[in-house]
Amino acid sequence: MSQRREFEIAFVGLKPGIHVYEYRIEDKFFVPYGEQDFEHCIANIKLSLEKNNGFMQLKFDVDGTLDVSCDRCGNTLPMQLWDEFNIIVKMVDDPEPMNEQEEDPDVYYISRGESHLYLADWIYEFINLSIPLQKMCSKEEMGGPKCNTEVLEKLRKMEEEAQKDSNKLLKGLDKFKNLE
Repeated sequence: MSQRREFEIAFVGLKPGIHVYEYRIEDKFFVPYGEQDFEHCIANIKLSLEKNNGFMQLKFDVDGTLDVSCDRCGNTLPMQLWDEFNIIVKMVDDPEPMNEQEEDPDVYYISRGESHLYLADWIYEFINLSIPLQKMCSKEEMGGPKCNTEVLEKLRKMEEEAQKDSNKLLKGLDKFKNLE
């Protein structure tokens, strides 16, 4: 089965009610999307699709792990993924203008003539949204075995130099305080 077809759901034949799908996402999933800021992804996606007349409610549960580079020292840092996303898919006659006008990112429109939902782009987006913006060891782990101590020492020295430079600048400004 091609990867594209693996992430398609033929919803036309589904009875109204809740249908559950599970996907295991690994690094090969991300190849069509280009290089990523992470590697060794093992994500489990549980999708609950509730089919109703005229709309479907999708609930994505993201769970798993991946490796990122620490923003502080650059070493590999394992990250836990866990998040939940909801989307309402509405069936309308002309979906393009509706999608352009819709302000709620959790509402998506498809044509009444559609028969399949393509989930890969949503899964890609939700995994990326599950990664914290700031990727660093906790304060307790900083300087521990996972950290690059050489980089941390260099950062400490640079911070000291910057502090000295800012003190010099502020001293130069002191002479302008009492010029009245």
